[in-house]
Amino acid sequence: MSEILRADRHLAREQAGDRPVVDVAVGVLIGADGAFLLTSRPAGKVYAGYWEFPGGKLEAGESVEAALARELHEELGIDIDLCRVARWREQLVDYPHALVRLHFCKVTGWRGELQMREGQAFCWDRLPVQCAPLLPGALPVLDWLRSESAGASPA
Repeated sequence: MSEILRADRHLAREQAGDRPVVDVAVGVLIGADGAFLLTSRPAGKVYAGYWEFPGGKLEAGESVEAALARELHEELGIDIDLCRVARWREQLVDYPHALVRLHFCKVTGWRGELQMREGQAFCWDRLPVQCAPLLPGALPVLDWLRSESAGASPA
């Protein structure tokens, strides 16, 4: 895991000292054309209106893959193909409201049409990303994707 990303350094942390880590499964859904899915954070949530890769908190005893499948079904109405989910990277993010460990998974297979069940918006995007503002925890993903595409050999 890389070093801790401290989001919004200028803001005070809501809880001083040691904070519990919240584990979150995050899906980097990549379409056949190479575009990836970003969704906006719904009204009423912290960072409402910011763009992120979709996912959600792990429940007690739940695996990253199970949490991702549950969250993407609840939020987006799709069923992911667990055979086409690959754990990719982890990033610890120190947000003012919480200390979050993001478990990023690349997802290349799913069934169903996107149904924004929380009133969020969605965008299929590419590098350089056009959606803004981006949630701080999404920024490392763009760097990782950029690095991978720079290292890709021509077909």
